[in-house]
Amino acid sequence: MVVGAGPAGLFAALTLARAGARPVLIERGKPVDRRTNDVNAMQEQGVLDPDSNVQYGEGGAGAFSDGKLTCGIKSPHVRNILETFVSHGAPEEILIDQKPHIGTDRLKGVVASIREEIIRLGGTVHFETRLEKLIIRGSHVEGAVISCNGESREFLTDTILLCIGHSARDTVQTLFSQGLRMEQKPFAMGVRIEHPRAFIDRSQYGSFADHPALGAASYKLICHTPDGRGVYTFCMCPGGEVIAAASQPGGVVTNGMSFHARDGVNSNSALLVGVRPQDFGDDHPLAGFVLQRSIEKAAFRAGGGGFIAPAQRVGDFLENRTSVSFGEVIPSYRPGVVPADLRTVLPDWIVEDLKKGIRAMNAQLSGFANPDAVLTGPETRSSSPVRISRNPLGEAEDLRGLYPVGEGAGYAGGIVSAAADGITAALHVLSANDLI
Repeated sequence: MVVGAGPAGLFAALTLARAGARPVLIERGKPVDRRTNDVNAMQEQGVLDPDSNVQYGEGGAGAFSDGKLTCGIKSPHVRNILETFVSHGAPEEILIDQKPHIGTDRLKGVVASIREEIIRLGGTVHFETRLEKLIIRGSHVEGAVISCNGESREFLTDTILLCIGHSARDTVQTLFSQGLRMEQKPFAMGVRIEHPRAFIDRSQYGSFADHPALGAASYKLICHTPDGRGVYTFCMCPGGEVIAAASQPGGVVTNGMSFHARDGVNSNSALLVGVRPQDFGDDHPLAGFVLQRSIEKAAFRAGGGGFIAPAQRVGDFLENRTSVSFGEVIPSYRPGVVPADLRTVLPDWIVEDLKKGIRAMNAQLSGFANPDAVLTGPETRSSSPVRISRNPLGEAEDLRGLYPVGEGAGYAGGIVSAAADGITAALHVLSANDLI
């Protein structure tokens, strides 16, 4: 059984299916076409489906974040991943681009096509199906209790690939209560920063900014801070928009998204501060989730409910003023924003490091600290704050047959790295069962 249909789960299941192993893939969310309707309802009306949203559903969180395929890993699987995407409808230029991306609009069809190959090769896919708990005997997995349409049943298997993504807090809590060994890990939090796309294009391309051969420009900035945490930009979305990415009631979460054309009015990026385990305020393995959730709840209160997000002009943020209006840059986040003071949302140490980062990055990209640029917050889900311990063969420590995989297990940070970890886990499974 493969649990989760994000990039880790899809590529794990695809690898197993191509080897004739007939995997069963379960996903708590919906197929990507129906999931899109729920994401749109959140954007347009502030209506959250806790099991079908930007975080949950076929394709995982990456399906609604521009489909960036850049990664910093040295894996023999990267070329295979890119070729698989192309064979399922992604543009061929991702095979040669320095910064390949598919675009949210095109990635959805690619994801559905991969699912069809899994089924065609003998795999089974069940949507709106949750992992409730593991069935464990001694130090071995013997199956799982799964639920669908309000009914629970046992699924017996000695092999489970856990590809749940970085936001499945309830599942992680259940596994922890069952004795699965976990540890805190560093991650990052902050805000989304938006500038006019035309400004970013000019800053990067100069007089060539309007050349038809050039797409919307991107940037990647980093600065070191005296406290050692560091500030950096991440998941930069040229010509994109800031989107609502909450998966729990009563909390606001932001992310970024671009379509393939990247022709939106604004360009945005996550602006993140490194978060260390000593910042969590507790030595409990799941304390990072508590910190994330407290910030998300504070943002919900600051926005006034309905998943409205707090936003602030950069000029006001740097001068400790509450924003009362916006200027040149109109926030793109839907279902909407309110002018606010992000100091009421973020811990002081994140606020101070963000200020240092914005000023330092302005020296790297002139105009980055434009007073009218907009900060929308919070961005809390850059990666998981917990890691599920595993041995060199990919199995969970002290629990044979369970393979923690991808971002949710703390071993990946993006579409390609998660997919590569999924392939590696599937190869471990095939080797352990003498199928390769």
